[in-house]
Amino acid sequence: MKTTALSPLNLPTDYPRVRRVQSFAELVRTPFRDGVNALVWERALPGDYGEVVALLGTGEGIVTVEEAALRALPVSAAGRVAIEVLLADQQLLRAQDLAPALNCIHAYPRDAEAGPVATDVFSFHADSAPVMADTWLCTYHGAPSEGLRNEAAYRRVDEPATRAALLQQYGGDDDEGFCEYLNEFCYDLHYAAVSPAQPFSFGQGHLWRIALAWPGCPVPPCIHRAPEQLPGQPRLLLIS
Repeated sequence: MKTTALSPLNLPTDYPRVRRVQSFAELVRTPFRDGVNALVWERALPGDYGEVVALLGTGEGIVTVEEAALRALPVSAAGRVAIEVLLADQQLLRAQDLAPALNCIHAYPRDAEAGPVATDVFSFHADSAPVMADTWLCTYHGAPSEGLRNEAAYRRVDEPATRAALLQQYGGDDDEGFCEYLNEFCYDLHYAAVSPAQPFSFGQGHLWRIALAWPGCPVPPCIHRAPEQLPGQPRLLLIS
């Protein structure tokens, strides 16, 4: 039976913020502490995910793929194995009271207007929540997410020229109100890499749990971004 060779996980050997785990149970129960802000269950998945994506057909933007649509696809045996993996992963997350979505991504929305700080998903950013929460994600097909070391990144709003441009856009002083403005528009969640820092790939097939910025979080959030999309190469992404 044909299977798809998913990309290996080549993490920096000197980067202690990412920890590998050996099972889903370990992924769930391992706390974020001692600076670790990303956990990954490294997997070599069976099945032909390219076939599934091809049979889902063309589309625009982000298309959520429902279970009924997956099961109705006229796939080969390898495609059927891939579908069962996709459904099983969603069931694992639902059993943890999560709400996973399987998306076939043909293109992400871009910022409507160029500004001092890009806030679309192609910019390195941290996810945030008002309460304790994590982001879970797995790329089965297409380009995977990229991560950036916290130590190799700086907030865009802390760059003097960028901050000055944002202050002009805000039309006020650099005070508490300005900080609230940065937070309201998520400017304070976007980062740039310190040259010559290189991002690392999340790889294909691996299930990740990454830390968000939330009040009281014991570790810094995991900085990441969506990949640039290649024409004809939709991304099949599980996210919660």
